[in-house]
Amino acid sequence: MRYLYRCPLRWADMDAYGHVNNAVFLRYLEEARIAFLFRPEKDFQQGSVVARHEIDYKRQLVHRHAPVDIELWVTEVRAASFRIEYEVKDPDQVYVRAATVIVPFDFEAQRPRRITAEEREFLLEYQDDQAEAVAA
Repeated sequence: MRYLYRCPLRWADMDAYGHVNNAVFLRYLEEARIAFLFRPEKDFQQGSVVARHEIDYKRQLVHRHAPVDIELWVTEVRAASFRIEYEVKDPDQVYVRAATVIVPFDFEAQRPRRITAEEREFLLEYQDDQAEAVAA
């Protein structure tokens, strides 16, 4: 199962060349990831941090009024980290393929922590081992 986030494009997202700036895509991925992980019924309130990003830019995305789709899914769940992969796309084209490694984090102790049983169960609902690996 994949999670779908409809991401609005903002005029300020464009750069001098008239397309969405490469750095803005990291913010889009963050918005999708936050919407996925911090829903009221399923959340990572105990804390997590980003350990790594990978991003492949496939096509330019120009500003428009319609949102762009961001699909995300889980490709790996370990004891103390997990990997989310994304596609920023329209039905007929992919603009970005990306991945993020996330580490659950105990902010009070200032150290990584293990994934809880509830978090693991939630993540496994969205696991897709058959998805194309990013930056493979």
